[in-house]
Amino acid sequence: MLMFALSFAALACTVAARPSLSYLENHFTAEDESEEVRSAAIKRLLEVFGMEDPPAIHGHKQAPQYMLDLYNTVADVDGVTKDPYLLEGNTVRSFFDKLRSEQVEFRFNLSTVARTEKILTAELHLFKLRPQASVTFNRHHFCQVSVYQLLDKINNTQGRKLLSSRLIPVHSTGWEVFTITQAVRSWMVDEGSNLGLHIVVQTLGGSQVDMKLIRFASGRSHHQSKQPMLVLFTDDGRRSATLENADLNDTPVTPSLPHAPIAGPPSRSARSLDYSEEEGLSKSCQRQPLYVDFEEIGWSGWIVSPRGYNAYHCKGSCPFPLGQNMRPTNHATVQSIINALKLMKGIDTPCCVPDKLFSINLLYFDDEENVVLKQYNDMVAGSCGCH
Repeated sequence: MLMFALSFAALACTVAARPSLSYLENHFTAEDESEEVRSAAIKRLLEVFGMEDPPAIHGHKQAPQYMLDLYNTVADVDGVTKDPYLLEGNTVRSFFDKLRSEQVEFRFNLSTVARTEKILTAELHLFKLRPQASVTFNRHHFCQVSVYQLLDKINNTQGRKLLSSRLIPVHSTGWEVFTITQAVRSWMVDEGSNLGLHIVVQTLGGSQVDMKLIRFASGRSHHQSKQPMLVLFTDDGRRSATLENADLNDTPVTPSLPHAPIAGPPSRSARSLDYSEEEGLSKSCQRQPLYVDFEEIGWSGWIVSPRGYNAYHCKGSCPFPLGQNMRPTNHATVQSIINALKLMKGIDTPCCVPDKLFSINLLYFDDEENVVLKQYNDMVAGSCGCH
């Protein structure tokens, strides 16, 4: 009987020491709900950036220097657009040659370009190597370089179409750019017609030059920084409506927007300033920091730049009377007066909201490891006002 009592007491102690079933259910339910909220939030954020899923991460790769330079031209250190008219369209895509042949034929896989994207300009970027010392051109200092679109698999004069041709100094070295928009547009209409490009080099007299003498870097034998590259300037249609109402005077000037430190994003404590209700009510409408950290979201593996950006948010009260420093609209002024005089029930004070928005630029790798520069409208609160 005593043993039975002890066993019962031990069992009761064990049961008491275990979390209750209701506690576990509540704990796991809260975790599930938190994960669901995070998943839904990330999915919605991807939609803002025009994606269904985040691109696959293929490890650390180097973005083409041209794309890095272009990004730095159109965006400040936070990714905010310097001038909305600097970039043609809102998307720039770069592609490396898939043939990786020693021959002067190139082919680019354009499967990641959406059918709805409008091709504005297409450029073929070739790196011209310095000619061999033994090369002579009968006192000619220039050669004619022509880019042809291949129309069938038999590469002859009937099976190709001239796209671009110009004179290039024989002894020069560096990047040469050819416009091939017509060919890329035809490839977008009929993907099967993309048989590639062919390069022909001739003397000024019209005779063909041995491509071993006038050489362009290939994808097989040269560093990635010199590989043949196709660059597309496109527009997905999101840009036009905003530009119609854009004002050049609204272009952000670099000093007017505080930057995140170049060495890294602001500390978590700096980004998590808590304002009490009394402080919020006592402060008039103004812009506050709101740093979006791509590493915390889990996107640092495929985003090249920026590492994050300050979206800002608007916070504060809009008390009567509204001064011009609060940038009120006429409607907000009237609403504030009606509220102050209590002429109607249920009329609140105006709200503190963004009254000017700026775009940001994202440089990232897509699923095929192509580097893309994309501009997104209305991502940064430039200023706040009572509306």
